[in-house]
Amino acid sequence: MTIKISNVGRVAYYQAKFDDFRGTSEEEILGTLAMRHGFALEHQQKHAWRDQIRILKKNLQTIKEGWIFFEFSIPRMGKRADVVLVLEGIVFVLEFKVGATNFDRNAVDQVWDYALDLKNFHRGSHSVPIVPILIPTAANSQPSMNIFWADDMVAQPLGAPPDNLRKTIDATIASRHDCPIDVLSWSNSGYQPTPTIVQAALALYKNHDVKEITRSEAGANNLDTTAKRVEQIVENAKNANRKSICFITGVPGAGKTLAGLNIATTRTEKSSDEYSVFLSGNGPLVDVLREALARDKSERDGIPKSQAYREISTFIQNIHHFRDEVLDNSAPPFNKIAIFDEAQRAWNRDMASKFMQKKRGCPTFDMSEPAFLLNVMNRHVDWCVVICLVGGGQEINTGEAGLAEWLNVVRENHPDWSIHISSRLNDRDYIWDTNTAKSLAKISASWDEALHLGVSVRSFRAETLSEFVGHVVDSSPDLARSAYKNIAGKYPIFLTRDLDEARAWLRQNARGSERFGLVASSGANRLRPDGIWIKSKIDAPVWFLNDKSDVRSSYYLEETASEFDIQGLELDWICVCWDADFRHNGRCWKYFNFRGTKWQRVNSLEKQLYLKNAYRVLLTRARQGMAIYVPRGTNDDPSRHPSIYDEIYNYLVECGLSENT
Repeated sequence: MTIKISNVGRVAYYQAKFDDFRGTSEEEILGTLAMRHGFALEHQQKHAWRDQIRILKKNLQTIKEGWIFFEFSIPRMGKRADVVLVLEGIVFVLEFKVGATNFDRNAVDQVWDYALDLKNFHRGSHSVPIVPILIPTAANSQPSMNIFWADDMVAQPLGAPPDNLRKTIDATIASRHDCPIDVLSWSNSGYQPTPTIVQAALALYKNHDVKEITRSEAGANNLDTTAKRVEQIVENAKNANRKSICFITGVPGAGKTLAGLNIATTRTEKSSDEYSVFLSGNGPLVDVLREALARDKSERDGIPKSQAYREISTFIQNIHHFRDEVLDNSAPPFNKIAIFDEAQRAWNRDMASKFMQKKRGCPTFDMSEPAFLLNVMNRHVDWCVVICLVGGGQEINTGEAGLAEWLNVVRENHPDWSIHISSRLNDRDYIWDTNTAKSLAKISASWDEALHLGVSVRSFRAETLSEFVGHVVDSSPDLARSAYKNIAGKYPIFLTRDLDEARAWLRQNARGSERFGLVASSGANRLRPDGIWIKSKIDAPVWFLNDKSDVRSSYYLEETASEFDIQGLELDWICVCWDADFRHNGRCWKYFNFRGTKWQRVNSLEKQLYLKNAYRVLLTRARQGMAIYVPRGTNDDPSRHPSIYDEIYNYLVECGLSENT
């Protein structure tokens, strides 16, 4: 799956000690850069490199010790920093804007992002100071040279016109006294990124290997092991002309969606008989991934976004659209491999039939989504493979069939299919009803440890966040408090009764283009007095992808995403806005639904589970940290009585979160 490129094994196109850099001609350096670029070299790029070389040779000619790197790889972002300098124990990240006259905000964020990426994901950079510097080559003025260091030793970005670059570097070095860096060990220390699902999809679609875009070795190996096992299942099905179904499980944040996208991109060859499709009933996830891939493909290939979108749509599809397309066509689908994300959330027979009869005008439709999908794939006369990605504690909506339906359909309707099951599928995280347990006991299957993703790769700051959240929603404050101690130093959680304070905290903590936003339960109907109207639907691609200039984006902290909007996606920082639908009485959780003018108890165990899981989803969507806002309420409104919110707040304090009153 990996595409070999000319600079493989090197972190930069050109790297040298300063003495060697000064002694090497401009043309030789340009030749090295062009050779390792590996793509058609545009005149604009060659001109930019020439300007950078001349500026650095002129302004840094008296530096005796240190190293210089041109086009330093930032794999998670799929980009390269223009220049990285290692001087006097400090790493300087330089971003040149050739011909620019001002210090553009987007350019500042860009160089800041590079520095943060190095700090978080480049092994050798975890404990060294890093300084991002923006250099507009035609700028005359220089902004303030005050140097502000964050706790993780990443300085706020500095700006310097070319003639003041040396002065800026000298002032930074004078502000610190750090240990020298073993530059070769630093540069070769390895890069372990943790991409968002959007970044992962972009990287995989460009044919990067899954190992290149996952942070922890354990996580990468786990994903790779699962991918290889699925490859074996596909090959066996193909060679034996058999039909197979396999169930992949994973802990929260283990990369189940990433695994599915990896499988789909590996075998996406339209000219072969192995074309794969990634199916999801999660509409916002599909919309966001499609939009991100289409924007990227349009820019890279120079084609209209509408054309790029059509091409992407064959690779990632909403299950409902896929169903509608094959409904009136009895021919086998073009796809031999179908990956179903969050398979436990597929619609049951009642939900699917009711929808199809009322909304699609199909009066005879009478089957569940699992039954329909397997029936469609079974049209192939030779072979096919269905891959079900199964999450635990993710059921958040009525009408979801759960695993039992998949198992029963295979056993009753397709007994000739081979079944491959994760060895963890019978754990309590995945078996929450007796029907699934009974169904598992009746089938003949191959149980396989390789089909379980047991290592979280989501939160690089707190891989045990899901454990803490699990204890919180399970009403186990002692266990939650103990779990929080393990993550408090690296994953901040800010508990507050003031929404403006929460917004300020998010803006203060997010750096560069790190994304932040507000989230709340879809049942949080009494947050409206605070300006949080959850019934106002977000435009998911805009909210998740657009930049800080767009008032509809998550950055503006005006529109709020629900658990349905954000499941399967994530932000760097979030504020979870807590309402009285999921309230604690000091002993246990109580479940409510707002109807008309007042809260009503939720007595259905199934609906209680959905509400509990809604908060589980919301509390696990932030990669770097989160604020939790609990309103103070008001005595004038019984639906927002202070006692309701006080007990929620007091319980969260009991779970170990700090009081910020």
